[in-house]
Amino acid sequence: MSAADQIARVKAILLTLLLASCVQAQTKTELFRAGEGGYAIYRIPGVVVSAKGTVLAYCEARKSASDWGEIDILLRRSTDGGRTWDAPARVAEMPADAKRNAYAPKKGPVSDVAITLNNPVAIADRDGAVHLLYCVEYAHCFYRRSDDDGVTFSPPVEITAAFEPFRAAHDWKVLATGPGHGIQLRSGRLLVPVWLSLGSGNGHGESRVATIYSDDAGKTWRAGEVLPTTEGLDSPNETIAAELSDGRVMLNIRHVGKQPMFRGVTTGPSGIGDWAPVRFDRALPEPICMASLVSLGGRRLLFSNPHNATTRDQKNLTIKLSEDDGETWTAARTMEPGPSA
Repeated sequence: MSAADQIARVKAILLTLLLASCVQAQTKTELFRAGEGGYAIYRIPGVVVSAKGTVLAYCEARKSASDWGEIDILLRRSTDGGRTWDAPARVAEMPADAKRNAYAPKKGPVSDVAITLNNPVAIADRDGAVHLLYCVEYAHCFYRRSDDDGVTFSPPVEITAAFEPFRAAHDWKVLATGPGHGIQLRSGRLLVPVWLSLGSGNGHGESRVATIYSDDAGKTWRAGEVLPTTEGLDSPNETIAAELSDGRVMLNIRHVGKQPMFRGVTTGPSGIGDWAPVRFDRALPEPICMASLVSLGGRRLLFSNPHNATTRDQKNLTIKLSEDDGETWTAARTMEPGPSA
């Protein structure tokens, strides 16, 4: 066994032990508290760790509970492994010419005045950069880059043109990145799951999922293939990605439908198409909520979501460990039994 393999094995063992003891040893720090900072609630969180070890936590800071209300995107930084944190900083800008999406819901006190920022997604590049994508009014997508661990970001660049090729498969009226985090593949490719909606219902209805990607360190972005329709995978939307041990990319998909439901899972060779038939993972109940997926290296994955197999209540935040690229889940620990969106 090479020295690199030995180090990887030790890391995997330590991470497994950490998962096994997390309930007893966990320390909680509230980074964003509802009702503080001038915001009613904080939603749609994400966390990445830069190449230098800086922890970046970000979310939507909402003036109301509405997905379509007045929202800022905030970021907090920790340079000591999460012990202390910088004050929240806004990292998304509202364009001067921003307009209300014509497919936004017409009901509610914010529907006629608010223009929203939404769905932050970050990628921590192995070369040291931090890439940030976010959306404006579920209609436009923007990109920023940080080369100082999230202290400052480049001016926003609109990359909505990357979504135009999707229209041939799904003539979207609403778009969104992630949410959560994107990934960098071993090839260097930057990959971000996205979802596309026809704008029915609450503005998010009749949706499909796909990925966008960059092969030049974020300078340009392109569209992958829209995931084919699958029976039982109704209006797939918020999706997460991880690179598996053999280089395939796994998508783990939120969707809607009748209970009981389970997360949809597919894989593709490059993360941008040739998707395998979707399967439903009965170890991963779906209460219709955002989830997260992280590769630990080797064949190990961590998955988290509100584990609730009987209702759609978003509660019982649970972390699960797979040691075979997500085929089975060998350990699970509850991190928060209460409401956990």
